[in-house]
Amino acid sequence: MDMDVRRDLRSAVAPFESPFAVASLVQFLSTLLLYVGCCALMYRSLSISYALTLALAFPAAAFLTRLFIIQHDCGHGSFFRSERANTLVGRICSVITLAPYDSWRRQHALHHANWNNLDRRESGTDIYSAWLTVREFRALSPWRRFLHRAVRHPLIAHGLLPPAIFLILYRVPFDTPKHWRRERRSVHATNAAIAAAVIALGWFLGFGAVAAVQLPIVVVSTVAGVWLFGIQHRFDAAQYFREAEWSFAQASLQGSSYLKLPRLLQWSSGNIGFHHIHHLAPRVPNYRLESCYRSNPLLQAEPPLTLRRALRSIALALWDERQQKFVAFADAK
Repeated sequence: MDMDVRRDLRSAVAPFESPFAVASLVQFLSTLLLYVGCCALMYRSLSISYALTLALAFPAAAFLTRLFIIQHDCGHGSFFRSERANTLVGRICSVITLAPYDSWRRQHALHHANWNNLDRRESGTDIYSAWLTVREFRALSPWRRFLHRAVRHPLIAHGLLPPAIFLILYRVPFDTPKHWRRERRSVHATNAAIAAAVIALGWFLGFGAVAAVQLPIVVVSTVAGVWLFGIQHRFDAAQYFREAEWSFAQASLQGSSYLKLPRLLQWSSGNIGFHHIHHLAPRVPNYRLESCYRSNPLLQAEPPLTLRRALRSIALALWDERQQKFVAFADAK
């Protein structure tokens, strides 16, 4: 990608990097109220039918996912101009999303610095955005190949692991270096706030009721949310690069997707489908991503990833350097 194109891209996104305080406040407060209101309906429905309670878990999970996107924007400093406001709202959201704000923010910054770089896969990546090449997978022992495949089986990677990560792993600073003192403190502070909220709700509503309502919301939202984040970098047209070939703009447009979602899903996911623009310009708030996309043909150069194609991409697991594309484990034999 030549210098002129990079300059044009920079000019295209720059006007959209400023948040609007009123819009941000309205989005945060409305989403929070919708989530709290839906949870209240779920608690009320327990005396009517638990099937109704479970049905209401889906809209509640959509609102929770939207709160996570707000927390995510705060972590990028894109939701408010004020760092203090971003930190305050991000930490409030983190008690509800179960993801410690300061720790998650710093880890996520490493992802943005190294995504789709084959030579820096150990820096700020996870099983949803870092992959072995076919050659590396074939070089593993049979036992390690089995373990690698088992963890990445769709039922485990997209079913069991997401709730476990948010409910269990995020309760300890499992991947936070010891010298990240502020981030490690944030894990414990978030845990204390979550514990206080659970105790208060349990005291007034019953701990069984709290588990019956909150756990389904966590399961649905984490399964959907983790899949949404992961698919942005693992789809049939995604490109990975070696260090010598990697560039910020090219990795954004060719290594991240524009996932075209139905309007309701686009709203509930906070426009995260415009992920190529988000990686190109993380300071663009989520509610300005679509306008940014429509402002310049350069941002529309890559074809959108449809929901059907995205669902088919669940089977993709290894990067084939020879073919320059993702393949399934079955194709690596």
